[in-house]
Amino acid sequence: MTSAAPHLREPVADRAQVHELQTRIRQMQATKLESRTLQTHPALSPLLPGGALKAGGAYSVRGSTTLLMAMLAGPSAAGAWCGVIGMPDFGAEAAGRFGIDLERLVLVPHPGDDWLTVTAAVVDVLSVVVVAPPSRARDGDIARLSARLRQRETTLIVAGDWPQVEATLTVARSGWDGLGTGNGYLSSRRVTVESVPRGGSGPRRTAELWLPAPDERFLAERSVASGPTLLEAVV
Repeated sequence: MTSAAPHLREPVADRAQVHELQTRIRQMQATKLESRTLQTHPALSPLLPGGALKAGGAYSVRGSTTLLMAMLAGPSAAGAWCGVIGMPDFGAEAAGRFGIDLERLVLVPHPGDDWLTVTAAVVDVLSVVVVAPPSRARDGDIARLSARLRQRETTLIVAGDWPQVEATLTVARSGWDGLGTGNGYLSSRRVTVESVPRGGSGPRRTAELWLPAPDERFLAERSVASGPTLLEAVV
């Protein structure tokens, strides 16, 4: 009987070691996901928490398809596969001019009533997914999609409102340049973009952007208060 005592203690020690190992693995996985980011366009970096797109996170964009293209331009230029769902008016030609690699761009213009199922399937294979929801999703479906994003480390960008986003970017003001007195054409668009962090509790960020500039590039001022000095944002 006395010889059996050490064998009774060993499984207890093993269970404790397994629990410790599981805890360390979870911590390492969480740290990995938190630190994983996707390169964003330099013009948008000041508007995003951490200065980049978070892998596994979601973002909301209001009021501008061009701003959505700007969100895609950085990851696409860095080699990421991107997708756009439910936006039949998304201009591939314009996207190409703005630096989005069309060879790594998947378009699903008409997903129909199964848009959420289509989005979940695309999330499995692409790094960045833009979706324009035609209707409000149920809370349970949103939770499952959020879990899928974290598992696949895919970034979701929603055209419109979406719960639990890392940030919401809104075009607050917009104006076109290029028209003279009865002549000329629209050549550039200057916008003021406001960024509100998760929950709306943190400080708001504001920047003035050219979407696009006259040479069809995205440009950003350092800040609204810093004057007209422009930073060239390489696409």
